Amino acid sequence: MKATLSNIAESCGLSTATVDRVLNNRAGVSAANRQRVMEAAKQLGYLPVADAVTLPSRPAHLEFLLPIGGNAFIADLARHIEDYASRLPLVASCRIHDLKGISASALQAAAEKLSLRANGVGVVTIDHPKTRNILREIAEAGVRLVTMLSDVPGAPRSAYVGIDNRAAGRTAALLMGRLLGERSGQVAMVVGSRSYRGHEEREMGFRSVLGDEFPNLLVSNAVEINDEPEASYNACIRVFQGEPDLLGIYCVGAGRSGIVRALGQAKLRRKPVFICHDLTVDSRRYLVDDLADMVIDQNARLTAEQSVIRLLGSIASSAPYLTRKFIEPRLIFRENIPVQ
Repeated sequence: MKATLSNIAESCGLSTATVDRVLNNRAGVSAANRQRVMEAAKQLGYLPVADAVTLPSRPAHLEFLLPIGGNAFIADLARHIEDYASRLPLVASCRIHDLKGISASALQAAAEKLSLRANGVGVVTIDHPKTRNILREIAEAGVRLVTMLSDVPGAPRSAYVGIDNRAAGRTAALLMGRLLGERSGQVAMVVGSRSYRGHEEREMGFRSVLGDEFPNLLVSNAVEINDEPEASYNACIRVFQGEPDLLGIYCVGAGRSGIVRALGQAKLRRKPVFICHDLTVDSRRYLVDDLADMVIDQNARLTAEQSVIRLLGSIASSAPYLTRKFIEPRLIFRENIPVQ
């Protein structure tokens, strides 16, 4: 038999009115009493659970701040969020805000459009003092925050949903080194934006493993292209002209299409090993056509589902942070491309 408000009130020694205020996320209850109510509700099985995360007792209003633009992976992520949220009774509404770029001003403009009834916000943004302050203001308004794809540890977020980006960069270096074997020479990196903590962490991980385990490989170029395909195309053309014997390319963020276009036009003696991130319609084709050798995928569907679940869990929890749990990255080669 399902527990009632009276059962919870009796268990924690508080009034049913206090229990009702806590379970409906209303003000006027101390942090200590809020913790007592939530713990009692959890112990009595009053709150639903998904993937070991306690969920709120009432439907919540969720919003997501995503710099979609021309980024195919984030567009896929947004679609999966909307689809998953539409099938969950505990999501009263789900709204996606398409940020006009990755700047702090773009985040501020989107944050000002958040609904007053929003209970939780998921965000993909850069790690910068201005963005941290914007996120802090959202949290101080009583809204729970979850960072996605790239973490912002200095912000009062309840959880980070995404892969371990430093480990992803280390994995890229390990595969690059093993695919090249005993060959010695230069490799290049195309960095989306170091303003994203995740991109910076991938670069650090890549350089670390290459330096420690593959001294025969030297990172000769690390070009920051702000995830613009045209910028990656122009940068790669310049690199290929100066280094016709380039052994490998690691694309840390977006801009993959520009690299592929440059590879098609350059007169290289041998195609360099090309490793990139995120499985999209285009990167699937790059694998099939032997243009890319490996894709390190964050799994848009799983990231979307976990972002929704973690937001709901943070709304239900009185704790400031949920247990940390990374998304396991998928290593995709031509022979194991998953069905769409």
